[in-house]
Amino acid sequence: MEYTDLSVLYEDTDITVCIKPVGISSEDSTTEKGIIGLLSERAGKPLHLLHRLDRNVGGVMVFANNKKSAAALSKDIAEGKLKKEYLAVLDGIPEEKSATLKDFLFKDSRKNRSYVVNRIRKGVKDASLEYEVKRETENKALVHIILHTGRTHQIRVQFSSRKLCLTGDIKYGSKDRTNCQIALYSHKITFTHPTTKEEMIFCSEPDNQVYPWNLFKGE
Repeated sequence: MEYTDLSVLYEDTDITVCIKPVGISSEDSTTEKGIIGLLSERAGKPLHLLHRLDRNVGGVMVFANNKKSAAALSKDIAEGKLKKEYLAVLDGIPEEKSATLKDFLFKDSRKNRSYVVNRIRKGVKDASLEYEVKRETENKALVHIILHTGRTHQIRVQFSSRKLCLTGDIKYGSKDRTNCQIALYSHKITFTHPTTKEEMIFCSEPDNQVYPWNLFKGE
């Protein structure tokens, strides 16, 4: 992918907001450019990564264009002031149409996998999100999610632990192999501009021509 293919929603001297395509890493590696590298190439200077999306997850991301903005936004993220909202398609329909999920998560770094555990111990962190079912088919649900904490694979593992895997998320138990992209999308972010202190809100929708998002097309 070339930087010209990127959809940039907003940019100024302090921040850049773009839509990360599915299939591209958030960070660069020794073998390929990630979204941060493509954006830096576009801007002609290094940008600062503030948060991550899994390779197979697309949607809205915000980056800092300088160290001062990076420090301010990183502080807001640490304090939970940057609001992240997602859309997901579940294999199954939750009994509760809206709820808050709270768990303890343990990340196994060797396997790059997280697990729900019963108690706090070394390496375990609390995880919280709230969701609302927006639409349903016979055996799937489109849910809107507000993330309270940002743990590795948090949304994926919290729903999977309740036998509601994200469609296409083979790693966490989905049996739907129609399309192996994870049905998770960074739908909306809300944050305070690091310099102007203005509330910034950016939204994007997943491609409703692609399975399983197309199951809810036109509803």
